[in-house]
Amino acid sequence: MEALIQEHINELLARYGVKFGIYKDRVFREQLFPYDAIPRVIQKDDFSYLKRGLIQRVDALNLFLADIYNEKHIVKDGTLPEEFVYLSKGYLPQCENIKPPKGIYAHISGIDLVQAKSGEWYILEDNLRIPSGASYPLIARALARIASPETFGRTSIVDNRDYAELLSMTMEHVSTGGVSVILTPGRYNAAFFEHSYLAEKTHSILAMPHDLFVDNNTLYYRDYLGRAQRVGVVYRRISDEFLDPMSFRSDSCIGVPNIMAAYRAGNVALVNAPGNGIADDKGIYYFVPKMIEYYLGEEPVLKNAPTYLMFYPEDRAYALAHMTELVFKDVSEAGGYGVVFGRELSEEKRAEFKALVETEPRRFIAQEIIDFIDLPIMENGQEVMRKADLRAFVLSGERTCVWASGLTRFSRNPDSFVVNSSQGGGFKDTWVLSH
Repeated sequence: MEALIQEHINELLARYGVKFGIYKDRVFREQLFPYDAIPRVIQKDDFSYLKRGLIQRVDALNLFLADIYNEKHIVKDGTLPEEFVYLSKGYLPQCENIKPPKGIYAHISGIDLVQAKSGEWYILEDNLRIPSGASYPLIARALARIASPETFGRTSIVDNRDYAELLSMTMEHVSTGGVSVILTPGRYNAAFFEHSYLAEKTHSILAMPHDLFVDNNTLYYRDYLGRAQRVGVVYRRISDEFLDPMSFRSDSCIGVPNIMAAYRAGNVALVNAPGNGIADDKGIYYFVPKMIEYYLGEEPVLKNAPTYLMFYPEDRAYALAHMTELVFKDVSEAGGYGVVFGRELSEEKRAEFKALVETEPRRFIAQEIIDFIDLPIMENGQEVMRKADLRAFVLSGERTCVWASGLTRFSRNPDSFVVNSSQGGGFKDTWVLSH
């Protein structure tokens, strides 16, 4: 039965154009994001625990961003090494002393977690720039209701259809007055389906960069009749470096000239704030437990994966001596790229990688390999077990809240710990039980 439902939903996903794009080696290709019908189920009490830890973490990260781009207390106090911050590719001096509307930097955070076989949850990384993926469980749940309505009639599952409402409220909370826009670079972006889907669900305008212009430090949207409407908030799905050719890359063809001037003047809210990359740098991740203690005066609820910072000589010496036991990550890479398992390297490649780490220590962290749980998936009509993580979505508006759902990604390779869609992974719905 599940295999039939799964096939039906995947057919519907294809019909609806639920795809993601990959641009690599100058070639763009679109592919389906395979859906698995066996949901991940999270008990009510477990989700309450996760929610508490996620809200705590995102609140601390928002305080860090406000601090690092303004007073810099955490650096001046020596809690975080100054040189470590300013060597991050995610730190943008162009964002210094900008106070975003309502003081919020990370409005939508995608926090990646895994559950160890012991049952304990660990944070793997924080995504505070342009986290994607909420649309997939959202539409999958909607299609599953069509394919198997009786399932949801007999199961106490928290309804996940409120994501659009949560997102709308988050955007409206920081709006400076005017229409709400979701800014997309266009259909060749990996997450274009999500851009258009969320625009529809939130009743926002889906705009291309050429639809927007700045006049007198105010952002406007020009509709198809040539009429100009003031924009109060932009949920931008364009990377920082391409957002404004006047502030960042001058060769950007997908940016909006002077949008940063409008933002700096306080005339438009940008969701998420430019410059957030400093907070989801995998090296900065190492310090998040300290941030929680520093800004909130609390012990972290959720733990980091045990991490070694190559920037520190003692950590580097240990990690390079225990390469086969660790996974190394490039701090500025995403999508499963820049991940190196020491045990998979030949002796020659291991020596080459050691030399690279010694030359560029700021570029890498090392983590202990967490033997996280396998979840059942349907493959060729048979139930098999595969590694799976969870991307939780945390929204920061009038209050910080956690969406009672999430994106569970799984590896389709039985020998792989890498679950990213860009690496061939699939996804399944995440059910949070109401009681």
